[in-house]
Amino acid sequence: MKLTDDWLTAPATQAVMQMLETAGHQAFFVGGCVRNAALGAPVSDLDIATDAPPQSVITLANAAGLKPIPTGIEHGTVTVVSDHIPHEITTFRRDEETDGRHALVAFSTDIAEDAARRDFTMNALYARSDGEVLDPLGSGLADLQARHLRFVGHAEDRIREDYLRILRFFRFTAWYGAPENGPDAEGLAACAALAEGIDGLARERIGAEMRKLLAAPDPAPVIASMAQTGILSRLLPGADAKALPVLIHLENGRGPDPLRRLACLTSQPATAALRLSRAEAKRLARLREAAQDIGSPTEMGYRLGVEDGCDAWLVRAALLEMPMTPDWPAQIAFGAAQTFPVTARDLLPALQGKELGDKLAELEMRWIGSGFTLDRAHLLG
Repeated sequence: MKLTDDWLTAPATQAVMQMLETAGHQAFFVGGCVRNAALGAPVSDLDIATDAPPQSVITLANAAGLKPIPTGIEHGTVTVVSDHIPHEITTFRRDEETDGRHALVAFSTDIAEDAARRDFTMNALYARSDGEVLDPLGSGLADLQARHLRFVGHAEDRIREDYLRILRFFRFTAWYGAPENGPDAEGLAACAALAEGIDGLARERIGAEMRKLLAAPDPAPVIASMAQTGILSRLLPGADAKALPVLIHLENGRGPDPLRRLACLTSQPATAALRLSRAEAKRLARLREAAQDIGSPTEMGYRLGVEDGCDAWLVRAALLEMPMTPDWPAQIAFGAAQTFPVTARDLLPALQGKELGDKLAELEMRWIGSGFTLDRAHLLG
């Protein structure tokens, strides 16, 4: 196979490859850029593997007038910026020692050793500067073409090296696996057997993986597998996956939204479990509470606005398996455009404090119940 994508032939990227090759070093594109290009999917990050030591990469980049940044030099990674495009260059490595969270690596000059330490066979594909694809393991290209997400070597060995690979297994299966085949059986069994290892992972890493998983076009089958193996409840106690496929069916082109889907999975606060930001936690609570408490799409739009109103209504419909009328988006938009005609000033000084708040809430509910038709005079009369 030979790749011919525009990103590969871009002068800025070719300059980085030539910087290494003209100095006598091996240089290969690797990982996601090769995998996605082979699938015809968009490429974002450019990773390059080389036998050049990190300090040599820095020296060569400076000599070529490029900008080297030692982003992970202790692990062999230098980011080289060429014409504003970052290229993450990592020296071939082999694992010397691992503890499930961190690895002690040694630099290598052997592409086969580098491929053997990678997580999945479809991520162990390399490409020369001319686009020719190399498959050092001999199985990565076939697995990619079959959409078979499979661990390199023995699944349990790869997981023990880094327990985050349990979540990466599910995330990559959702994005790149063939839905009709389900998760790889050996990989799924290994994830279930070693699930306790998740407990030692940083919540930030777990949250990042879950966001990426829930952003897949249809993560429902994979989430169901996580539920069946007990991994989902370990990550999100009390989570229930049964409404997620209903939600994804109802989304109907609205685009994946991890928080909308998370609101469909759990009613428990997920802030600590996934290290959500304050804004994410607030939005998640709004969506879930509105889905449980608000009974009409017009009120949903009034309370939450168009975007969150639509998301909360979808979550409500999925949780209750509720039929959707064709005009529900228009009803939410109508509600979002309404402005309550009464203010606190209208009730002062006769009412104050709690009585004032209670009266405003009562009038607001009357106004909403009237379909937003009662005007200020009728409400105050």
